[in-house]
Amino acid sequence: MTILYVDADACPVKEEAVRVGERHGVVIKIVSNSWMRLPESDLVERVIVPDGPDEADDWIAERAVAGDIVVTTDVPLAARCVNTGALVIAPNGKPFREDAMGMRLAMRNLNTHLREAGAIKESSPGFTKADRSRFLNQLENLMRTAKLQSGS
Repeated sequence: MTILYVDADACPVKEEAVRVGERHGVVIKIVSNSWMRLPESDLVERVIVPDGPDEADDWIAERAVAGDIVVTTDVPLAARCVNTGALVIAPNGKPFREDAMGMRLAMRNLNTHLREAGAIKESSPGFTKADRSRFLNQLENLMRTAKLQSGS
């Protein structure tokens, strides 16, 4: 049975993920380090993990399996989940695929190093309506794929 995991801290598409999850009748686990307001639904399970680096990531990575979907911007978490066979998507609708994870991890690590060295002062681009629309379309497609994989 497909489970939709949402790495909720700073996730701009929690409500959209819940809507798609409800439409497909899947359990939605919203994972965060603190309490936050969530859409009301019998399918939503709030998971609050201890405060600390990577606690939410570890919780999700330890549970996500093939046939599940994970929503996150965190590249290392995405890589861990892709390795288990889970389908992973960023809030902007871009999927994390196994064939591209090495490059995504390398770029993330390079950018982190350059920011720490002061060589770049990068800020992420703003979240747009087009990102939200792409996310909804891609999540819908992933939901169908995941349900086929898990036999739901």
